[in-house]
Amino acid sequence: MPAEEVTAEASLGRLTFGTPLTAVPGTPVQAPTPHDTWNLPFGKAWVHLGADGQFTRPVLIADGFELGATDHATLYNGLNDDLPDPQNPDRPRYHFLDELRSRGRSVVLIGFDERSASLLENAQAVREAVLTAGVRNGGPGLTVGGFSMGGILARYALAKMEADGEPHNTAVYFSYDSPHRGAVIPVGLQAFAAFIPNLAGQAPDPNNDFYRYISSPAARQMLAFHYDHEKDKVGVDPLRQDFLDSLQEVGWWPSGPRRIAVANGAADGRPTGVKAGEVAVKSTGARPFPGTTFHTQRQGEDVRVALLRRYKVGGVLEKSITTSGLPELDGAPGGTLGSYGLVGKTITEAGGTVELNHPVVCFVPTVSAVAVRDITTQADLYTEVAALDPEESELDEFLCGTANTLHTSIVPELCEWLLARLPN
Repeated sequence: MPAEEVTAEASLGRLTFGTPLTAVPGTPVQAPTPHDTWNLPFGKAWVHLGADGQFTRPVLIADGFELGATDHATLYNGLNDDLPDPQNPDRPRYHFLDELRSRGRSVVLIGFDERSASLLENAQAVREAVLTAGVRNGGPGLTVGGFSMGGILARYALAKMEADGEPHNTAVYFSYDSPHRGAVIPVGLQAFAAFIPNLAGQAPDPNNDFYRYISSPAARQMLAFHYDHEKDKVGVDPLRQDFLDSLQEVGWWPSGPRRIAVANGAADGRPTGVKAGEVAVKSTGARPFPGTTFHTQRQGEDVRVALLRRYKVGGVLEKSITTSGLPELDGAPGGTLGSYGLVGKTITEAGGTVELNHPVVCFVPTVSAVAVRDITTQADLYTEVAALDPEESELDEFLCGTANTLHTSIVPELCEWLLARLPN
């Protein structure tokens, strides 16, 4: 097997699915210098005072999922919608953090030493930040929440504090496109992470970022469906079940604060343009993964979602990935992620060619973000949330997008809705 083909295969291990808050910008970014930095268990918090220069009406925002430590500048710029957008450079921007601070609210950004670590571990950083903010806050109760994974961490931290009899002084809990009922990464792509070899040709390669991303504790705790490459089986990962059990033990939700949430997904229950059972992306070149094909998820038993093919000494290794009993996840309404598009881009950068039909698919279904249905059945996944009695949600109030937008992207109407509901 030629050395350049080995290198091309291994290079796909760089892949991770970044969001607007966590993707590393192409060029370095700057952020305002924080007025204070708190050292926390498993993380840090960066304090940006409001326009009055005082620590007043604080809003605590926890970071989302990715590999490695939180970068303060990237998080600040992502939340403030300041990062370059090469796909849509002229779109209107909504500077969420600027709006908070101009209205006399201090912002506390909570970051983590390892964003892919266990949710139970990183929730300790949120707890410590809440305690520190509570001591320094002289006004109304705190606002505590987060984007994506951050909303799950804040939910657990506050619930555990209540279960432990520990005051958190929180008036409002919020989440922004958080996967309360689970997130979705296509099963074929999960299997592909374990299929990518290292330079010695062995797979899975525990050092490749894609495999680390999929197999990390936080990913396994948040994904509704996880592919176990050792058992060649799709199901609820034991780490997810353990986390759900832990959440149940502390009351499932914090009961003290008002609970609000927004979803990047639409509320109409209609499928997107991603049709089930179609080729999402296919490697069409002779290298690095000849003929590897990913299909969008469809219903049924023993449904092929991927054909994985890569070189090995003396020939080509081939593996078919199937699922049974899953709904049509890729085309569901919800916050989206460029999952297949990133794979196609990475294959192209490795010297291959691709057929790319569905670059963007559902990542956090709308019903998950607003906690109204599980996502395990077709009927629940495609529920018309707008037609439901709001009492069906476990939240006190929520708002969905008017269209399906990129997961955690800053949407002006969602942000304005949140701002209008913060404590005075």
